[in-house]
Amino acid sequence: MNETEKKVIIDREKCKGCRLCVNVCPVNIIKMSDKINSHGYHPAEIIKQEKCISCASCAIICPDVAVKVFK
Repeated sequence: MNETEKKVIIDREKCKGCRLCVNVCPVNIIKMSDKINSHGYHPAEIIKQEKCISCASCAIICPDVAVKVFK
């Protein structure tokens, strides 16, 4: 899946791993990465792009403005 087909993009470097997006996602497509970003956090990542409903709950709740949602 290329960048233009994605509905949700999480900026790994902005994400501080607060898990708010994981908790609010109604279709459970977000999980915390096993990898660490350059700031020492485990960022959120999308695991099932095709199941995203573009509700934007993740982007709305993100305190670090690390999530972009496309319809």
